[in-house]
Amino acid sequence: MGALSNIPPQAVLPLSAYDLDALERAARRAEQRLLRVDLARATDKRGVLAAIAGAFSLPAHFDLDLDALYGCMTGLKPTGDDGQPGFLVILENLPDTADFGRAQRDALLDVFRDTADFFFDRQTAFRVFYSVDPRGGRVARSRP
Repeated sequence: MGALSNIPPQAVLPLSAYDLDALERAARRAEQRLLRVDLARATDKRGVLAAIAGAFSLPAHFDLDLDALYGCMTGLKPTGDDGQPGFLVILENLPDTADFGRAQRDALLDVFRDTADFFFDRQTAFRVFYSVDPRGGRVARSRP
């Protein structure tokens, strides 16, 4: 499994300690389902959940709350039939704003930790890597 062999099969970790390209290559080699979202445009909980729902193709009935996110994430199916099913989730640029601060990020990451526990019981890898947007969720605009 290469880059993934030194990472616990159920983990929620800061992305800064890993090479993103190497993680993606390792997920493909291991035939694990790659779920990636860039949250740089999100500034609040609703925006974060909407971006995740869109990027991960969550069902239309997704209610944009954390309980619904957990229900949808635990309903995902891994790809591949190689005996090592799993997921690699990348949450890039989680916002750090007044409307989505540390408490909201921690609550969101707790959902992913709970999802990892769910998949542990099913012997399915579920690794999450996240980064926080140092610009506070604002999209940089170039000057004319």
